[in-house]
Amino acid sequence: MASPAGAGETLLKTPLHGEHVAAGARMVPFAGYDMPVQYPSGILAEHVWTREHAGLFDVSHMGQAALIGPDHAMIARALEALVPADILDLKPGRQRYTQLLDEDGGILDDLMVARPANPLQDGELLLVVNASMKDADYAHMSARLPAGAELRRFDDRALLALQGPQAESVLARQAPDLASLAFMQGSQTMIGGIPAHVSRSGYTGEDGFEISVPGERAAELWRLLMSDEQVRPIGLGARDSLRLEAGLCLYGHDIDIRTSPVEAGLTWSIQKRRREEGGFPGAERIRREIKDGPARVRVGLKPESRAPAREGTTVTAPDGREVGKVTSGGFGPTVNGPVAMGYVAREFARAGTELRLVVRGKPLPAKVVEMPFAPHRYKR
Repeated sequence: MASPAGAGETLLKTPLHGEHVAAGARMVPFAGYDMPVQYPSGILAEHVWTREHAGLFDVSHMGQAALIGPDHAMIARALEALVPADILDLKPGRQRYTQLLDEDGGILDDLMVARPANPLQDGELLLVVNASMKDADYAHMSARLPAGAELRRFDDRALLALQGPQAESVLARQAPDLASLAFMQGSQTMIGGIPAHVSRSGYTGEDGFEISVPGERAAELWRLLMSDEQVRPIGLGARDSLRLEAGLCLYGHDIDIRTSPVEAGLTWSIQKRRREEGGFPGAERIRREIKDGPARVRVGLKPESRAPAREGTTVTAPDGREVGKVTSGGFGPTVNGPVAMGYVAREFARAGTELRLVVRGKPLPAKVVEMPFAPHRYKR
């Protein structure tokens, strides 16, 4: 999970940096920030706690921004020229997952797009993009927006994620109105006197919430939530193992500029109108892949041994022919064994197909399996 700092690089700090240090977190460089990879209890305990109770994550390194324009139709169509999701029909108080695409349909980044329930003006969309890509994303979008549309960065805001089966009850003790939100709904509210935009979403496969607050109030909210006995802080290590078990893509690993949404198994994020009308970058390729199938497919892989297959592991057919690569892999605490995902040639992508994972030069048996590895528990 750690991304190495360059020579002489000064790492940025989120507004919650002091809370992590005080809690004894092991800090590592990640996407240009000094971030907690784990706390004293360790990654395994943090993973299990999130699956059973409520884990609190600092994701303030992510990019938060808004597209602003004269009305929803104008900015929705401006964004639809860059992403394949249906933004025009996005209802107030809802959010949608999508991807920024290059002209060949490759994924420049993935992002969340929310339409506020009670915006100050009708023409406003809230965006959350990946930390490592935010500057490039903002430049890409700004250069392509029509006159009258503006991208506004929210570098002064923090983002917290509360995830797990107890997340609703913990948050409802502070803001009872949030219990009525369904998955991928959002709302403006007050939590302990702190103004917040809250969405029922996250990247663990569990029920949970992402909470955007002013940076200067972030530590106050962190301490308020941490005062609940159901809540413990969770670092990047468990965040990665949780999202892997949930079968969710990590940008720069499972998806990148060489990957189309269809190859990545993200066709569900392209709504019917956009598939029919096109009008987004790479539409010709993506519509062809939807119709004919892509040459390679992202799949779940379950090693039959206890040895984990890490990113970059070669995938072969039983006869030794190379048919793909692992893009994410490790130990899945919930399934009590190694899990992985990666890309394989389409003819080897059917669940139950026997393959080999070349770990330390030795081909080890594995099978293609359906994802997620641990069931999603979103509140629909």
